[in-house]
Amino acid sequence: MHKKTLLSGIQPTGRPHIGNYFGAMKQFIDAQTLGHHECYFMIVDYHALNFIKNPKEMKSNIFNLALDYLAIGLDPTKSIIFKQSDVSAHTELTWIFDTITTMPYLMRAHAYKDAEAKGEDVSVGTFNYPMLMASDILLYDTDVVPVGQDQKQHIEYARDTAEKFNRLFGNTFKLPEPLIFENVAIVPGVDGRKMSKSYRNTIPLFAEREEIVTAVMSIVTDSSSDIPSNVYNIHKLFKTESELKKIYEENKGKYKALKEILIEDIDKFIAPLRENRRKLEKDENKIYEILAIGAEKAGQKARAKLLVAKKNIGVL
Repeated sequence: MHKKTLLSGIQPTGRPHIGNYFGAMKQFIDAQTLGHHECYFMIVDYHALNFIKNPKEMKSNIFNLALDYLAIGLDPTKSIIFKQSDVSAHTELTWIFDTITTMPYLMRAHAYKDAEAKGEDVSVGTFNYPMLMASDILLYDTDVVPVGQDQKQHIEYARDTAEKFNRLFGNTFKLPEPLIFENVAIVPGVDGRKMSKSYRNTIPLFAEREEIVTAVMSIVTDSSSDIPSNVYNIHKLFKTESELKKIYEENKGKYKALKEILIEDIDKFIAPLRENRRKLEKDENKIYEILAIGAEKAGQKARAKLLVAKKNIGVL
């Protein structure tokens, strides 16, 4: 039976945190394990160029994200893991899409509107990123893209672009669907806001024990309650509600004790990932070999789709 295609990408913009894992990366592992999809997992380094202007930092981040993918359990024999910049069809198709896309349409994008509202100078890359993202998705006849509720617009842009191209030049691109995991809650940071690198409120996914202790002990608590909600909401990621009920009843008002229990549970979860990453890190050539093999596999499919698009617009 022909498998449907699932595609997702992460920007190499720094260390992942447990919010990244439970909000997205865990779903990658689940999809690979179930085996219902042909899975493509991409390091979207060209998107990251909107934020990173240091070549050494970019190279390091790319390598580290590849390590992260492998350390959490993505298997290059079961999934295709590759770097966006290794498949030139992404940028070539983006230009084709640019020629059928209007500026007012792109001005609706959340990233552009947010940057404009903050009075920032908006680069062409930031303004135009929905078209590169549409290319990322449409080149692979993608059926589903795992996204959070706040990212649905990305898929809407890809669908709109596919529909417009198909209308102008004939049926070429499949219309992707968002795959939204309803049971994935927004992971809170140590300050109670959404966990985010920009808020500096994260617990790193591969944190050393000392980092975990520091982060957990800094979790903001409300002294008016027997149960510290911020601690509890993070704890729910690692234990069931029934397990937590007993723990929190036995330790009512004992914030330090509850944080210490949380430290143990987080470290128990992270330790094997941390160790796996250390082992993988020792063979740098193997990591780049995996990316090269992934790029060749992804490139074959992307080039074939681009060829169809170029024939349909009349340049071949």
